[in-house]
Amino acid sequence: MAGNSSRRGAIRKSGKGNPTAGSGGRVRRGLEGKGPTPKAKDRPNHKAYKAKQRAEKSGGQRPRRTRTSEAEWIAGRNSVLEALRAGVPVTTVYVAEGAERDGRLREAFGLIADRGLAVLEVTRGELDRLTSGAVHQGLAARIPAFEYAHPEDLLDAAAAQGVPPLVVALDSVTDPRNLGAVVRSAAAFGAHGVVVPERRAAGMTASAWKTSAGAAARLPVAQAGNLVRALKDYQDAGCMVVGLAADGEVALPALDLATGPLVVVVGSEGKGLSRLVAETCDQLVSIPMASSVESLNAGVAASVALYEIARLRS
Repeated sequence: MAGNSSRRGAIRKSGKGNPTAGSGGRVRRGLEGKGPTPKAKDRPNHKAYKAKQRAEKSGGQRPRRTRTSEAEWIAGRNSVLEALRAGVPVTTVYVAEGAERDGRLREAFGLIADRGLAVLEVTRGELDRLTSGAVHQGLAARIPAFEYAHPEDLLDAAAAQGVPPLVVALDSVTDPRNLGAVVRSAAAFGAHGVVVPERRAAGMTASAWKTSAGAAARLPVAQAGNLVRALKDYQDAGCMVVGLAADGEVALPALDLATGPLVVVVGSEGKGLSRLVAETCDQLVSIPMASSVESLNAGVAASVALYEIARLRS
């Protein structure tokens, strides 16, 4: 037969699927079920499996997540001095060779000595390179990437104190100064921490650290990959979630949820609460204001709400 010659070098044509080998058994085996799909945490190549392995190695504790970006630079004499005064966790201070010693630099050196910080003297060109050309005036400081808590750690902190949890969550607040102000107010009025979204929101930068006036060193700030999911987890844990909104159905002084486990959600500076976050809240609460004032920024709104909640709890 053509194509099936037995001469040397000839090619045997067997047809598609190699029917000469018999297909019945192979087809039946291919149709046999392989059992239920294993759970994600049991599949070695799945990220849930790897997370489970890490948790087991750490004794079952949730790992704290750190910001993946590199350490941050603070450049300029006023900026570095303010950071040192506010207790920002500076690791190293850099001074340019031949920098003029004025009052700001002398005060900075005194704070550096008190805190036992390392000081490196470098050329002005090297300091330009390190700070990416920022106006450093011969003085710059380096701070490490901020270490965020897990959202559930805030509930653990309340449980350790034996009091109902009070958590502040920020919905797309992009101004780091507002974040710092919220952290400072949360620490002042007895909250157990602040939760921020991982994306499209302000993080704990040097500006946020300075505005918090050192409160970020005492109060945990958690980062949530999905804020709505984090709020639902808080609800599952027994917390009531209230959102601050200008059109809230309940005025803040009449909030009867203040004494129980509570999460207060503060919206962004311009648009307020996002639709999904507002729908997730158990109740929307308004702050009574004069009719001539339309709204408060996130930092001020959080401060007013936390003060009133602290008053109602006491």
